[in-house]
This record gives sequence, structure tokens and C-alpha cells, in this order.
Amino acid sequence: MRIDIISIFPQFFDCLDVSLMGKARSSGILQTQVWDLRDWTEDVHRTVDRAPAGGGAGMVMKPDVWGKALDQVIEQAGATKTVLAIPTPSGIPLTQRQVRDLAANTDHLVVACGRYEGIDQRVSQYYQQLPSVEVLPFSLGDYVLNGGEVAAVALVEATCRLLEGFVGNPNSLVEESYELSGLLEYPAYTQPATWRGLDIPAVLLSGDHQKVKSWRRQQSLMLTAKRRPDLIWEIERGALEKSDREILAAQGFLPAPYSQRVRFRRAQPGEAAACSAIASRLFPQACPDYLPADAIKRFIEEELSEPAFKAYLADPGTLILLAEVAPGTPGQEETTWETAGYTLTHVGDPGFLPPEENLVKVAGENCAYLSKCYLDRRWRGSGLAGALLEVTHAYLQERFPHLTKIGLGANQGNRRALKFYRHHGYRKCGRRTFLVGGIENQDLIAVRDFTAHQVPSWAQNVAQ
Repeated sequence: MRIDIISIFPQFFDCLDVSLMGKARSSGILQTQVWDLRDWTEDVHRTVDRAPAGGGAGMVMKPDVWGKALDQVIEQAGATKTVLAIPTPSGIPLTQRQVRDLAANTDHLVVACGRYEGIDQRVSQYYQQLPSVEVLPFSLGDYVLNGGEVAAVALVEATCRLLEGFVGNPNSLVEESYELSGLLEYPAYTQPATWRGLDIPAVLLSGDHQKVKSWRRQQSLMLTAKRRPDLIWEIERGALEKSDREILAAQGFLPAPYSQRVRFRRAQPGEAAACSAIASRLFPQACPDYLPADAIKRFIEEELSEPAFKAYLADPGTLILLAEVAPGTPGQEETTWETAGYTLTHVGDPGFLPPEENLVKVAGENCAYLSKCYLDRRWRGSGLAGALLEVTHAYLQERFPHLTKIGLGANQGNRRALKFYRHHGYRKCGRRTFLVGGIENQDLIAVRDFTAHQVPSWAQNVAQ
């Protein structure tokens, strides 16, 4: 690649002679030349600017001087195609995708560094007409610099470091921010293991490469959601695994194809009617095919009624956690939050809990009972179910620190649910008979030990 930079301060670019950029120039990976725009002036004062047409503050760089400079530089390079990059606050924000494209497809790059109020607009307009020139007005961000030199250096380095042979280990480019995953890069640490009371995360010193890889992925997802949520909406659908989607859902995002914001909150005492409505709607979606409609209806009337939820919400040892969604794509107004799912958990032994559901007998003391975990089938595959479950675990531990286990019962024929719970650390420890409208159902009892399967950090301090 050949790069020509035109500026009235050519000495600014001495920095290109150092570090990897200097080595790349010496090795011939790229050719760079810096030009002084004033060399194309013809007056004794070497004038490159004039007052703006129509009046106003500042000065505008002259098109005739720029035209002569660009003509010579482009002709001298002899490239079939030239990209003319013009740093300007009104330009397109520079992205990793753009510099990746420049590095892969550009043989000749010219950077025209403006000053004052910028370069006369006709310069850009003229060269856009030429079939051999592509004009790229670009910006580093929503702020203004004195000139284009800083932006030019950023563009040149961001592009050139992607050239083959520029970086010693090309694998170091793969995990960087904005690269293949579209995420921000994970935090980096090095020795000493402890510095000023701060430790390197233990997983990075464990020697378990798979755990290290998983931790770094989690950190990238969480960091992106926190600092650059706009990037979440741009992630390609196939770039995310199920575990990635669970993490992002816990951080408040359902990426494409769902494009929803998420929040988790505890149901309030005045919401018994709303809780009953969502529970009554979701329960039939999880029922086995052999259950008759009248049995399902009877169960809803007896166990999921508004009075039942009033009792649940009045009990300090019962937790109802709601997962709510709202459209979240850029430029779309936030709408009313819609309940997508919920969990209902009993801590202790409330009087209304039937004996066959009391898992203390099976799992021992300090065990909560996850009575209900339901998600609208529209959101299956979004990661929201796993996020809701883990956020529930975290919320319970935050408010009931004595808990060491949590148990549940699931229909023995519901393979999807059993696989889901096993994936989240639940292990079979017994059986029970569960009545739905007088119909007996055989359930497997499963328990998760929080000491063996700790709540992940991405689910903590999430619920409101």
C-alpha cells in the first residue's frame, strides 16, 4: 500500500517513523510520503486560505492549491484506484469495518489534512466525479480538533496495522475490539499477581484454557453492553452462542432477530392481577399433551388466581421475579414494558406450600423451592430463559445469603425443560407426584448446589 499525506504541518508525521509503523516502512510493507501543501502555492506568503464566501468567522483552505497538490500526488502514484480521505467533523464516523476494508482493498490512500474552517467543498465535489478516485470524508468522533493531522495518524495506523506482515502475531488482531465478534475486547492483566491490593482474576491463573476463554468472552459481552450498547444491535445473528445470548439478556439486551431491551424486577404487592394474568397465559404452554383442558383450567383457577398471587406477594419468603421486554432498536421509541416470563420461588416453609412440594425433606435446610419458571414461547432461543433463571438465583442469594441450594420439580416427560435445568447446574435427586386439576403427573426433583455451581457474575446485581 502507498499512502500520501498532505498537510501544512508535515513535521507532525514524524511519529510514523517509530515503532511498528517505522519498521513496516523500512521493510517495504507500505510506502508513505508526507507533502507540504504550501509547496504548491505561488505567492510570496505561501497562502493556502481565504475568507469564507458569504462571510463568517475563520478561514477556508483554497481549492486551487489543493487541486494542484492532489493532481500531482495522484498522478505520480499511478494507481488504478485512489481513496482520498478527508478528515472533517462532518464526516462519517471511522469504524473498524472501514479500516479493514481499506487495508484489504486499497492500493493508494491519500489523506488531505484540512485546517481552519476546512477545505473548500468543491475539492471533494470535483474528485468525487473522477472514476479513479473514491472520496472518504471521515470523523474520529463527535468533537472538533484544530486540524486533520491527528485524525490522519489515527486512520493510517488503524489501516496499516491490518496489512499482512505488519503485526508479528496476526492472531493478536482477531480478539481485538470491533473485530470478528463485533465486541469490545476483554480486560488485560499481567504480573505481579497482586498490585496495590488488587488481584488478577483467579481464573486467569488457573491454567484452565477453556475457563479462561469463557471468562474473556463473558467480559467482552458485559463490557460491550455497558460501554457500547449500540454495538449490540449490530452483532450478526450467527455470531452469538446460546450462552452469549443469556449473558446479554441479563445485561438488558436481546440482539437480532429479537431486538428488544430487557429488565428484571420483583413483582410488587399491588400486581397480583397482572401476575395472575401472565401465569394463566403461560402455564398451558408448558403442559404435557395428555392433560385435558378442564384439568388445566381447574389448576389455573386454584393455584394461579388473583387471590393466590395476593398470598404469594404478601409472604416475605416468596419471591416473584418478572422478565420484561420492550423494543430497543436505535431510533425506536421505548414502548410499554411487556412481561415475557417470571419465576416464583419459596424460601422457608410457608403454610400454603403443599407437603409434596416442600423440598427441605429432600435437599435439607437452607434450600429454596423454585415453584415456577415460565417464559412465553415467543422468546425461546433468545437467551432470556437462562438469564431469568440465573438472575433469580443471584437475587435470592443477595437477599437470603443463608441459602446454599435451590430445588424444583419438572415433568419427567419434558425433556426440553430437564435439559435446560441440567445445563444450569440442577441435578436429579428424587421423584414426586404432582397434581394438576386432579390429574397425577410424575415429576423429577432436581437440586442445584450453589457451592458447586456458583451464580455467574453476569447475573449478579441485575434485578431491580
